[in-house]
Amino acid sequence: MNSTVIWQAAAHLLAYPDERFWRRLPLIRDAAEPHFGAFLARATDLGPGELAAHYVETFDLHRRCCLHLTHYTDDDTRRRGRSLAALRQRYHAAGWELMDDELPDFLPVMLEFAALDPAGATVLKEHRPELELLLTALSDRDSPYAYVIGAVCAALPPITADELLQATCPTQGSQDGPPPPEMVGVDS
Repeated sequence: MNSTVIWQAAAHLLAYPDERFWRRLPLIRDAAEPHFGAFLARATDLGPGELAAHYVETFDLHRRCCLHLTHYTDDDTRRRGRSLAALRQRYHAAGWELMDDELPDFLPVMLEFAALDPAGATVLKEHRPELELLLTALSDRDSPYAYVIGAVCAALPPITADELLQATCPTQGSQDGPPPPEMVGVDS
């Protein structure tokens, strides 16, 4: 199956499971069932209320499960601000504009970009260690979202030894608990 279909489906599956999420599931079943069957089965078993609660508990309350990938390398430092600006510039150079409320390192945004523009695949490849960290954290929590990240990783080239080392020895953001308050650009 084409990786762009996987990335587009994953972008949707990693969004908050609201009404639109549930309305689009039949389309994802039709387009990408073999890659997301385990997630779709667990999501259906949990149902809308439980899946929404799991989403919030997993992605909003546990730093190791952050969908903002620059948190893994930059945490909430000025360096993250530069990383976000560089990503935004790459999107802009490809003719892709973000919504005002979107951060460029939010994984569903990155996946949608990868699905729509060849430059996006490069962005995902560059963030492979962070994806592996996220996959490990979700697997450790037995989260159904581990199936989604696993499919994303499987659609990328195999992980290199250097990337594997980065994924096993993170320098930032490895603590559990809620993410810290946003401090980018704030003088201390």
